[in-house]
Amino acid sequence: MRHMKPLIAASLAGLLLAGCAGTSKVMLGQARPPIDPSQVQIYSAPPPGSQDIAQLEASSAVGFGTQGQTDAAVARLKREAAALGANGVVLVGVGSSGSPVGMSVGAGSFGRHTAGGLSVGIPTTQKKAAGVAIWVPPGAVAPQPEPGSRPGASVPVEPGN
Repeated sequence: MRHMKPLIAASLAGLLLAGCAGTSKVMLGQARPPIDPSQVQIYSAPPPGSQDIAQLEASSAVGFGTQGQTDAAVARLKREAAALGANGVVLVGVGSSGSPVGMSVGAGSFGRHTAGGLSVGIPTTQKKAAGVAIWVPPGAVAPQPEPGSRPGASVPVEPGN
């Protein structure tokens, strides 16, 4: 029983850190047949002739604010877009939200034996990404950046998987 307490505490911490990850969508147009997520391009501006399919939001699992969490949230956007038949996502933004997670281990006694307790607060974050799933017709060219804008701002961006 004595060796079980650390195992139980570690299991609870793991469950709390796993957090909730998910997506949400608001349909803006007609969905198409699903495609492979690897075919979905990320854009900072919609190419000419593209059609809006849905507004999407995705979140990563709770963690410590890593680039991997951002990549996971964007990958969720791509998977959701692909399920709707969209071959592009106009990335609207990526942000973080804090979620303080607490872990406590209680105390108790049995006969002459007494056990102590421990409480730990672990500040964690969840990455969120928002975008618009679009269908881009074949041959469409991404808009060129305006003078004075950030170079490469309108070129498709692929996050690391």
